[in-house]
Amino acid sequence: MDSEENLPRPGDPIALLVKQDLDPLSVGELEGRIALLEGEIARVRQHMQRAVNHRASADALFKR
Repeated sequence: MDSEENLPRPGDPIALLVKQDLDPLSVGELEGRIALLEGEIARVRQHMQRAVNHRASADALFKR
């Protein structure tokens, strides 16, 4: 097994996040982490919706 296989790719924050050891974190810290992640999920969903809306607007404009 290649030891580099288990290392996150440079610049990949998700890979770093999922490999973080959660054992040292308290329940409060875990709750805070969940709140931050839920906030990030909401931000990504909003961005995705703006992209979908932008695409729909462009499609409607060029179909005329």
